[in-house]
Amino acid sequence: MELDPTEMQAVVKRLRRAQGQIGGILKMIEDGRECQDVVTQLAAVSKAVDRAGFAVIALGLRQCLSDPETAGTMDVEQMEKLFLSLA
Repeated sequence: MELDPTEMQAVVKRLRRAQGQIGGILKMIEDGRECQDVVTQLAAVSKAVDRAGFAVIALGLRQCLSDPETAGTMDVEQMEKLFLSLA
């Protein structure tokens, strides 16, 4: 199933922000920042990436429900497996 690129803009924005956070984390490590600060930022990036994944799955589910014919070969079991892969 192909997702509508227009509707994926929020996901792209979230991932670009996470990309920036990862750059910041690398800089923190290179600068010898405290472990707690680095781990806190890693947790924030992890959460942002997880939320992006859930947003993609939610968009896919909405597309499947609104127009089952565009879902192609994606079925409920496959969507469930994708969802659980993020959990």
